Amino acid sequence: MTGPLLQVRNLSVDYLLDKGVFNAVKNVSFNIGRGELFGLAGESGCGKSTIAYAITRLAKPPAWVAGGEILLDGHDLLGMTERALQTVRWKRIGMVFQSAMNSLNPLMRVEAQFHDVLSRHTGCTREKSRARAKEMFRLVGIPTDRLSNYPHQFSGGMRQRIVIAICLALSPELIIMDEPTTALDVVVQREILEQVVDLQKSHGFSVLFITHDLHLMAQICHRIGVMLKGELVEVGDVRQVSRAPVHDYTKRLWGAIPNLPTLGSMQGRLA
Repeated sequence: MTGPLLQVRNLSVDYLLDKGVFNAVKNVSFNIGRGELFGLAGESGCGKSTIAYAITRLAKPPAWVAGGEILLDGHDLLGMTERALQTVRWKRIGMVFQSAMNSLNPLMRVEAQFHDVLSRHTGCTREKSRARAKEMFRLVGIPTDRLSNYPHQFSGGMRQRIVIAICLALSPELIIMDEPTTALDVVVQREILEQVVDLQKSHGFSVLFITHDLHLMAQICHRIGVMLKGELVEVGDVRQVSRAPVHDYTKRLWGAIPNLPTLGSMQGRLA
């Protein structure tokens, strides 16, 4: 296949509030190529997560898509019926949410959560889902004998790895990672991001990586988009945007970072 995997064209998302309409996302356009790690940066509340929820059609009232198109391989996701969307959501587009603990059911063993996802989308048996869960645990570096544990028996970093493993179990073409290392210490952050880069290289999926931490994004992404108050103000190659930013807001974001001594460390893993 040629052309970008995902195309977001003039996307606008509003929130209907008691005081009126709030324009959360305003005519945002960007593409994500096949096998590309694309970063979306900006301050809290600028519309990054709103875009992620619009792409996956998980946005609920009072949010609504006011205009634009979201195309996956040329197919309009916004025009799909809910039934047709079930063949796309999670199977072709997966999402890793901000809080791993909130993404996992605290009352279910991890193995059961793998089975719930796999049986619903592929119809596989419990035996096959267990085999797939073991494969995914090995992939993210967690001992397979921990499958019978509950989420609270894992550390924060391990829970985040489990969420990533469940997302990868269906082999999606695009993974949306919304602040995937929030509340984790810097050592665990780095371990998880290095693992994401290695998995992306070996499996070839695309990534939409959302964060307010530009330094973190610069270490793993190929291209970066910078958002400000619901608008995409700058898009470019990570080195171009970091060395010669055009928009004043982007310049101020980089200026807030003392230095980037590790910029090339994980970037080298992408080569």
